[in-house]
Amino acid sequence: MNKVIRIGTRDSELALWQAKTVQSALEKLGHKTELVPVKSTGDLNLDVPLYEMGITGIFTKTLDVAMLTGKVDIAVHSMKDVPTALPKGIVEAAVLTRANTSDILIHKGIDFLDGDGTIATGSLRRKSQWLHRYPKHNVTDLRGNVNTRMQKLEDNDWNGAIFAAAGLERIEIKPENFIDLDWMIPAPAQGAMLVVALAEDEFTRNALGALNHYKSDIEVHVEREFLKTLEGGCTAPIGGLAKIDNDNIVHFKGALFSLDGKHKIGVEKRIAADQVAGFGKLCAQEVLENGGAELMAKIKEVLN
Repeated sequence: MNKVIRIGTRDSELALWQAKTVQSALEKLGHKTELVPVKSTGDLNLDVPLYEMGITGIFTKTLDVAMLTGKVDIAVHSMKDVPTALPKGIVEAAVLTRANTSDILIHKGIDFLDGDGTIATGSLRRKSQWLHRYPKHNVTDLRGNVNTRMQKLEDNDWNGAIFAAAGLERIEIKPENFIDLDWMIPAPAQGAMLVVALAEDEFTRNALGALNHYKSDIEVHVEREFLKTLEGGCTAPIGGLAKIDNDNIVHFKGALFSLDGKHKIGVEKRIAADQVAGFGKLCAQEVLENGGAELMAKIKEVLN
């Protein structure tokens, strides 16, 4: 079949880099492709915090509609932006080899860490974890694509801003003035790229299957199962990270935080990779049983 695979993507520099990475991989396998950039609601409205917009799917809905209406065949996403429940008719087709999972702080000097300071982030997860560690600090909202957020940091008198390392590394704009936040638990699936396709499009799904990375696939699905079990459709400060070691053991660390960062309910477990089915759910249930259910109820009450 001589089909041209139309690749839908947001039109930011990072999103285009990701889409072109998939495009290159498909073309090396002999497939014909075409890029179709699309503006998302999340990119157009930069004045409202994500959680007030109903963050679930805000960066993916426009591409979902484009797929379901036949304008594109696949969509490429930062997997951490993708809702744990995909729209009917759309399926996960490939998880590419995962990049750096870490959060980093880009700063203007680190003296403020021992005193007062202002940090910028649009993420509830990052805000809560920062306040958990630095309760005296102020956290202000920061929106926009990677380049926009970097410019806003430069233009404001904030002490620093938190970014995903992978995004800055992919488009080669990671500066020298950063600190690895190795204590901060990343978003589930952070650093991973997901390609989705229509369930009925067998040709395209088969083409993308060759791009799927086994270890990355297992890791992100443990994390997303943890997220899905905890959140129940609600945005919340949840971090989760699974890593497979050389002995094929999955190590998982996750946590739920209160919005003000004062409370943390965490879990750490390990399991053999061939027994991983339901592992993320098991980890989430431990959090829920240790006070997470009550904490989630309070979070929903505030945000909904």
